[in-house]
Amino acid sequence: MAAIIPVRKGEELPADKLTAFLRKMIPDFPEEPLQIQQFSAGRSNLTYLLSCGEWEAVLRRPPLGPVAPKAHDMKRESAWLTEIHPLFSLAPKPLLFCDDESIIGSPFFIMERRKGIVLDTEFPAHVTPKEEICRNISETMVDTLVALHHLDYTKTRLANMAKPEGFMERQVYGWIQRYERAKTDDIQEVEALTKWLASHIPEKSEAAIIHYDYKLNNALFAEDDITKMVGLFDWEMSTVGDPLADVAVAMSYWIQEDDPLSLKNGFGKTPVTVYQGFYTRDEFIRAYAEKSGRDVSNMHFYLTFAYFKLSVICQQIYYRYRRGQTNDERFRHFGMFVPELIKYAWQLAMR
Repeated sequence: MAAIIPVRKGEELPADKLTAFLRKMIPDFPEEPLQIQQFSAGRSNLTYLLSCGEWEAVLRRPPLGPVAPKAHDMKRESAWLTEIHPLFSLAPKPLLFCDDESIIGSPFFIMERRKGIVLDTEFPAHVTPKEEICRNISETMVDTLVALHHLDYTKTRLANMAKPEGFMERQVYGWIQRYERAKTDDIQEVEALTKWLASHIPEKSEAAIIHYDYKLNNALFAEDDITKMVGLFDWEMSTVGDPLADVAVAMSYWIQEDDPLSLKNGFGKTPVTVYQGFYTRDEFIRAYAEKSGRDVSNMHFYLTFAYFKLSVICQQIYYRYRRGQTNDERFRHFGMFVPELIKYAWQLAMR
C-alpha cells in the first residue's frame, strides 16, 4: 500500500509561510501547528498530507528543478478537477490553487483528502487476496474507465479546455520531442520505433474524457470493501482525447505474471496484478470492448505507443536524477529501465 512518510530530504515545504497562507485563505483554519507529511507513492509531482487539528487536505506541487514544457501544470489540473468533480464523484474536489511561488517555491493546489486503501505491490494485512476479490477489482477498474469515457464532455466547459481533433498525431510527435529533450544515452531501437509510430497514427479516432494515467495505485478503495473504488487521483494528464489511448496507457502499467522481469520489477516490487484472479491485459481489453462497445482491433498501435510514452516519462525522471534535480534513489535504476521499455515497445511494433 502507498504509505504516508516523513517528508523526504530536499522536498520539504516551508511550514511557516504555508501556515500563514492557509490561515488567510481558509475560513476558521485551526490554530494548532500545521503538520506536513508526504505520500510515498508517485514518481513525478510531489504530494503532501497537510493536517492541522481535525482539518486535513492534500497539497500537490511540481517536481523539483526544471520541468518539460506544459508538464506538471498545477493550474490546469486544479481547473480540470473543478469541472470533472461534479460529473465524476471519484475525482477529488479541489479547494484552492496558488500561483504565488513565494509561498512554497512553485505553483500548487490543495484538494480534499479521501481515506481508503491504495493497492500497489501488496494487499493490507486484513485482506486475503482470493481470486474472486482480484477478479472483482479488475472488473471495477474496467467499469470505472468505461463510465469515465461515457461522460458527455460536449455539454461541459471541458470542451473548451482540450482539442480532441488531431489528438493522436500531437501525442506521437509531442512525446518524441519530449524524449529528445530528456535524452541521456543512445538507445538502438529508438529511431526505428519513433518512425514506426509516426507512420501508423490512426486516421480517425473517437473523443472522450480520458484520465491518461489510469492505474491501480492512482485509485483508492474502500477500507470495508476492497473491491469498491472511492477515489481516483493524479489527473494531471487528463484531457479530451482518444479513449483507446487511455486503455493502452492503463495496460502499460498493468503487469501480469508471465511478463519479463524487466517489466515486473521496473518500478521496484512487482504489482499485485500478478496475483491469481486479476485480469490479464487481453482480458481487460476484451472486457472494456464488450462494456464500452468500442472497436479495439487497432489496440496494437495504441499499446506500442503507450509503452513508448511510459519510457519517455521514466526518461524525463531519470534526466532530472542525472542532473541532480532530485535525490530520490528510486530513480537511479531508470537508466536501465528506459531501454527495456523501448525494446519492449519495439517488439510489440514488430509483432
